[in-house]
Amino acid sequence: PAGSDRALSFQLIMLMLPFMPLVCIAATLAGMLQVHGRFGPASSGPLILNSFIVAVGLYFVFTGRFGDQRVAFLLGAATVASGFTQCLWFLRLLRPYINWTRDFTGSGPGVERMLKRFLPVLLGMGTLQLNAFMDMLLAMWPIWIGPTILGRAYPLDERSNILMAAAQRLYQFPLGVFGIAVATAIFPLLSRHADEHDHFLQTLRRGIRLSVFIGIPASLGVFLIRGEVIPVLYGGRAGFSAESLARSAAVLGGFATGIWAYSLNHVFTRAFYAKGDTRTPMHIAVVMVALNFVLNCLLMWRLREAGLAWSTSICAVIQTLILGVLSRRHLNAPLLDADTRAALMRTAACAAVMAAAVWASSLATGPAGTWTRHLLALCLMCTVGAAAYALGAALLGCHELRWLLHRR
Repeated sequence: PAGSDRALSFQLIMLMLPFMPLVCIAATLAGMLQVHGRFGPASSGPLILNSFIVAVGLYFVFTGRFGDQRVAFLLGAATVASGFTQCLWFLRLLRPYINWTRDFTGSGPGVERMLKRFLPVLLGMGTLQLNAFMDMLLAMWPIWIGPTILGRAYPLDERSNILMAAAQRLYQFPLGVFGIAVATAIFPLLSRHADEHDHFLQTLRRGIRLSVFIGIPASLGVFLIRGEVIPVLYGGRAGFSAESLARSAAVLGGFATGIWAYSLNHVFTRAFYAKGDTRTPMHIAVVMVALNFVLNCLLMWRLREAGLAWSTSICAVIQTLILGVLSRRHLNAPLLDADTRAALMRTAACAAVMAAAVWASSLATGPAGTWTRHLLALCLMCTVGAAAYALGAALLGCHELRWLLHRR
């Protein structure tokens, strides 16, 4: 019943509220590690979170219990426990670098300067999260409010939120592992060269090349395998119906098209921050959040949950174009010089070859069928796609491949 679902959702929200300050503290501690060059340990937070969730999930998988309230509450408790664990782990890693003290003498000006920049950075960096939160609110309408809005049937139903969440986990994987990692690693270099125009521009161009080199094949690859990866992860014993699998795959297709843009947005935004400009990305972010809401209201009536995903991707692409144009004007120099343009063309060629290889391998696996067939098709498409892209990058002499493989 809708009433019990609404009550359950609010109970889970209350259970997981402590995770919000914990994950913020963990992110701050991880940023301190990055300042000291410890990027690897700083990125271990999601591993801790996923380990807790996977451990609880595997217990219920092996015991044959699925979908009851006990599972939901224990997963929520595991998430909160992972927040405590992340904070303790990062504090231990910071021991060689930080001497904690209760003496706040002289810290006032620095704290005041940080607070002035906090809100602009919060909005500028949180566009994707704000859009995702808005998507969640719209998807939860049937559970929290009901099946109608202003006397009309609402285009989403009680399954919409879980279908959105299932797809979001998949597109966020390449974005979190690769896309945001590039922006995180490049930020200290941009800050270090903020007053050296040529070095700053060279570092920014390299960040653009790496983001596109990773983002374009990720967007194409996730879009092409959406019909296989969704049934593998959420079909079979997971309990998704054929209709739910198709709807979730459509959502993933919408999100996938913007992976490259999400990655570039983080690079461009950090370039502004390195120059001390936190307001320009904030102003653009506010406009994008408003545009996303308008597009959500328009597209969800025709595309249902997929309309929310396409709206997010469209806004990400527009944000990328605006940030790119403003970055060029801010630096008074072209972002895409001859070498960068040539590199982007090589990346596009490799991605096209990869997409063709993945599409051809999907035809070879035949029509949709059992869970095993989806798994074999997914393994074949991923293997063929990765091999084709790596081979193309090697043959065309893409320097980005060497940059990714080298530690320095």
